[in-house]
Amino acid sequence: MNIKQAKEQIQNAVKAYFTKDPFGNYIIPVERQRPVFLLGPPGIGKTAIMEQIAQELGVGLVSYSMTHHTRQSALGLPFIEKRVYNGQEYAVSEYTMSEIIASVYDMMEKTDIKEGILFLDEINCVSETLAPAMLQFLQYKIFGNHRVPDGWIVVTAGNPPEYNHSVREFDIVTWDRLKRIDVEPDYPVWKEYAFQRGIHPAVTTYLDIKKSDFYKIETTVDGKCFVTARGWSDLSDMMKLCEQQGINIDQNLIGQYLQDKKIAKEFAIYYDLFNKYKSDYQIDQILDEKGSETIRERAKHAKFDERLMLLGLLLNVVTEEMKMIFLTEQTLTELMNCLKIVRTELEHIKTNLTAPIQKQATIFQKKIQIGKQASSLSSDTKYIYHNVIAILEQMLDLQKKRSLHNNCEVYTLYKNEFDMQVQKLQTSSCTVKKHLSNLFSFCEAVFGNGQEILILVTELTANYYSAHFISRYGCKEYFEHNKELLFYERQKEIITELEALDLND
Repeated sequence: MNIKQAKEQIQNAVKAYFTKDPFGNYIIPVERQRPVFLLGPPGIGKTAIMEQIAQELGVGLVSYSMTHHTRQSALGLPFIEKRVYNGQEYAVSEYTMSEIIASVYDMMEKTDIKEGILFLDEINCVSETLAPAMLQFLQYKIFGNHRVPDGWIVVTAGNPPEYNHSVREFDIVTWDRLKRIDVEPDYPVWKEYAFQRGIHPAVTTYLDIKKSDFYKIETTVDGKCFVTARGWSDLSDMMKLCEQQGINIDQNLIGQYLQDKKIAKEFAIYYDLFNKYKSDYQIDQILDEKGSETIRERAKHAKFDERLMLLGLLLNVVTEEMKMIFLTEQTLTELMNCLKIVRTELEHIKTNLTAPIQKQATIFQKKIQIGKQASSLSSDTKYIYHNVIAILEQMLDLQKKRSLHNNCEVYTLYKNEFDMQVQKLQTSSCTVKKHLSNLFSFCEAVFGNGQEILILVTELTANYYSAHFISRYGCKEYFEHNKELLFYERQKEIITELEALDLND
């Protein structure tokens, strides 16, 4: 299965394991909650989906790579304890708590989150001395003398032996106590993640054209050559930072992440073309409906790969704008809830009128801190919380500058500032909606009813932020083309169904 399907399977397992009966007991007893074992090639996103699951379900996440552990750190250190049996004193070996189990308890203490996921990566590559303890852990969830706390689900991951020579094969007894999920790389699924992650558009447009370069591992005379989803993601982060700081992005840099010389070279050439087209086509002017006739004519006669690149450039700008609209909406929703609480508290105090809003800022700072410790804070949520804090502090500064000491005046200031933020959102959303409409107008004029329109509608539908924006603010052109495409898809389904009929029945 692909990584998206694996994520759904794990989410379902976590929900099932956390389900309790009317008396507060887990319906599936803790000792029968099979650990999940993700088996798949390196760099396809096994760790990334665990972070997403924790964020979406609001549970804690403690992650460890087992290749970094010795028997002592995993099991704890031995010490001698005195015990009395039948009146006779004996020296007995005990163990300190495992570093891994202790980390779970530490998170529970720091965050007050009582349920979560203990994720152990590369469990089938542990050292020879740790292997027996690892098998015992998979069967009984115990390291040394200490069990994983109730309410914590065990999810593990490992690589097949063809990718790692140090892999140890499990016996049937161990496999029979695991929920095994085999995962394979899948570019269309990764692209959904890329939309939300903000992967550099040069990466996604290149892979749209050369999907076979998304994931590749092979052995040559020069050694291992490989390109993974992790490599593309990390390269994207570095590219965006280099662009911000004016650092040159060349094949030498790209080859540090894409460890296949041929693919690294081809992507380096593509990236240079990407930047050239970005400059030549004047993307901002097209979206502002100021694109020249020369640009339109060039696009009409361009080769298909150049058209795809141009479409990717246009889509990247518009979808980033729609993402910012989404994040601003969520910020204002959180802010509105804050101000409702502040208004209630202001009604019951006469002094220290800055306290209620300071309290709300502190609450959000605490949410960020706990989210980081629990690994349950998505990048979007972190941005929203930081944005809320910034606006609250801005309101507080204005309140202090104006020396307001009247409850009504203070809340009026807050409300006016909030209304200004709402007005900014409305203005921005109108601009983005216009850009989206102009994008369709340009594509219709240049590409007609070609497959570029199909790609445009498909990308907007698949992207979480654009789908949200269109459902909220509308886009006449999108719905017109989508209706045509849905009819076509339904027509294909009907033809397929008719062909499958056996008229002799």
